[in-house]
Amino acid sequence: MFSYYHLIPTDDSAWMDLLPRKLLRDEDEIEWGMMYRKMKTLGGFEASGDFLKEVPLHDVRLHPTSQHGRAQQTNLEYLLMLDSDSLIWNFRQTAGLSTPGTPYKGWEDPTCELRGHFVGHYLSATAQMWASTHNQTLKDKMSAIVDNLSLCQKKIGSGYLSAFPSEEFDRFEAVKPVWAPYYTIHKILAGLLDQYTFADNAQALKMVTWMVEYFYNRVHNVISKYSVERHYTALNEETGGMNDVLYKLYAITGDAKHLLLAHLFDKPCFLGVLAVQADDISGFHANTHIPIVIGAQMRYEVTGDPLYKYFFMNIVNSSHSYATGGTSVGEFWSDPKRLASTLNTENEESCTTYNMLKVSRHLFRWTKETAYADYYERALTNGVLGIQRGTQPGVMIYMLPLGRGTSKARSYHGWGKPFDSFWCCYGTGIESFSKLGDSIYFEEEKEAPALFIIQYISSFLDWKSGQIVLNQTVDPVNSWDPYLRVMLTFSSAEGTGISSTLNLRIPIWTDSNGAKAALNGQTLSVPAPGSFLTVTRKWSPGDILTLQLPFSLRTEAIKDDRPEYASIQAILYGPYLLAAHTSGNWDIKTGSVRSLSDWITPIPSSYNNLLVSLSQGSGSSSFVIANLNESIGLDKFPETGTDAANHATFRLVINYLSTKLSSANDVKGKPVMLELFDLPGKVVVQRGKDKNLGIADMSTSKDTSAFLLVPGLDGKNTTVSLESESNKGCYVYSETVSANASLKLVCSSESSGAGFSQAASFVMNNGINQYHPISFVAKGTPRNFLLAPLSTFKDESYAAYLNIST
Repeated sequence: MFSYYHLIPTDDSAWMDLLPRKLLRDEDEIEWGMMYRKMKTLGGFEASGDFLKEVPLHDVRLHPTSQHGRAQQTNLEYLLMLDSDSLIWNFRQTAGLSTPGTPYKGWEDPTCELRGHFVGHYLSATAQMWASTHNQTLKDKMSAIVDNLSLCQKKIGSGYLSAFPSEEFDRFEAVKPVWAPYYTIHKILAGLLDQYTFADNAQALKMVTWMVEYFYNRVHNVISKYSVERHYTALNEETGGMNDVLYKLYAITGDAKHLLLAHLFDKPCFLGVLAVQADDISGFHANTHIPIVIGAQMRYEVTGDPLYKYFFMNIVNSSHSYATGGTSVGEFWSDPKRLASTLNTENEESCTTYNMLKVSRHLFRWTKETAYADYYERALTNGVLGIQRGTQPGVMIYMLPLGRGTSKARSYHGWGKPFDSFWCCYGTGIESFSKLGDSIYFEEEKEAPALFIIQYISSFLDWKSGQIVLNQTVDPVNSWDPYLRVMLTFSSAEGTGISSTLNLRIPIWTDSNGAKAALNGQTLSVPAPGSFLTVTRKWSPGDILTLQLPFSLRTEAIKDDRPEYASIQAILYGPYLLAAHTSGNWDIKTGSVRSLSDWITPIPSSYNNLLVSLSQGSGSSSFVIANLNESIGLDKFPETGTDAANHATFRLVINYLSTKLSSANDVKGKPVMLELFDLPGKVVVQRGKDKNLGIADMSTSKDTSAFLLVPGLDGKNTTVSLESESNKGCYVYSETVSANASLKLVCSSESSGAGFSQAASFVMNNGINQYHPISFVAKGTPRNFLLAPLSTFKDESYAAYLNIST
């Protein structure tokens, strides 16, 4: 095992340059050389090229109106918003150049030891976004930043380039406290290399090789002055993916020094554990070590060394991952199969999901196994798409809370700010949303080329080796029509085209019953879930391939082997994790049911037409009828995507079906109940004349929950009043129009004047919140739950798991 715990360099002279100075005797030098030869003999592998090839981002375009297209556009707007002078301010200061503009705050503040890391991410993100969109404004901006960084590097003169002085590395090499300088250097190297790879910026590659020469010499000095052990001791710090970027660089340059330095950033104390296939990652900082694994994967691609290929993913998926596909609590791995104790506000650091997607992507390219594509879909859907706050540019989260009653807004970091946060997860976030098209398609180049479609995301592909242009259209997913519907339409890019094969993933979450496929209307046989539908032909313009896959509801127990936690389960709909709207309660007893469909039912699309919010004005302020901690009163008009918006949204429940209703206005003059949006089955009830309104179960309070929706007593066309059906002439009434004011049922009289009419009149608008198209009601006791995809939550409270019993 010695060869895997230490170096496997490929160049004798580079190895001998590392001879520690303290070894002065000739025999020591001979032993040093023999050590290398022994390692080379033990560790000699040939790189394998039999991998699926990445389809260039330049050849993929997302449909702009799709969920992924909107997320990409939101990110593009953020990249363009950021000020170039502010981004490079610290670099120019470190180089001794003038510093126009103002530096950013957060982790890019001039006093932060990690400053500069986000700029590296920015270079990667803009390079990938350029490839994804060919936005010329963005290309001009990123090219100018590379030019400015080159000026900084030339001014320093040694090859060093960073936003902080090299003194941080003096402390790092002396094993003194410092915050991860190589982490930042990795981001800068990776960003510049991406500028070369995606945008053909040759200057960026020159900058990378000069930087690497500088750090090769630094590492050489540490090893020759002290020992390899001293170097590895210093590496007990977060160093990002230094090995990964160096293996990538070696694949471009073929320079043995680049390969040797990559080996020196492999982390033996961690990779050695994986080499002997031991599940001993508990207590390790997750995002320090996942990039090391990615580097080991690149080591395999470059050198053929297979030692670390698969076991890591098996460990994480079997013992350390949540139903989202994500991992880590408080940034660390916990004890294996003990995740029930970890659910809180600090789960699933976003960076770890970003990196785990890279791990699974490599594995799929090597194996073509659908399990890795299934994982990618789950983690992307639940752990990436939900870290943006809707379409607000530059508002993202650090952690994804998974506890009960948690919220993305109430973790330690909460939602970040566009110009004041710049956390590590902001860096990986802007990268994730710049390359959403990079794992939809993979190709196999051979005499008859093959295309693997592993993600169903609406997009265009110019498949050059297959000589076709493909338009993938995915119908929006909903809960009331439980099918994934995909249509592929073909046109020829170069005339007649050639014979080629399409492989379409049949996800493990679907069911053979109801699965359909057709080519130009002719039925195709659909294989079992967990395999590929394979179609070979000479594609012609106008060909249409359709695929219909049924969605299924399922529960998934949390990864915890203690019997007392067996009831902690997630509910999934295809790849979507359904979270429950709740401020803390997560218990549900389902009774004796035979299937999930007996107690989890879809919300019909028509229900959104019957969602209303009722408000009154006071001066320039507006107040809405809302659920105020199990009582009904007035609250300040809330922002959408909040608990308060949920509490102020009601569904009009009609007791008759004689008339087809298209909107809430059709209900005027008819009896209705007001069902609480986030408490399905609970309605507003009357407790008697001159008494406050309350909340009760719909099934037991029909006599006290019916109201007539009548024209507003104030005579305005824009208002309605709520008259009790059982106490005619009595109306919902607000004594004062202010926050936390209670609402009562008050009866009018001949002496009632304009004040009464105004207090009993409300403006009725569409509901402040709406049901997501993928929404369900989980029915049980002591309460029902409204379920929706976790990725769609903003500030609302939720539980990612429920405590389900019979």
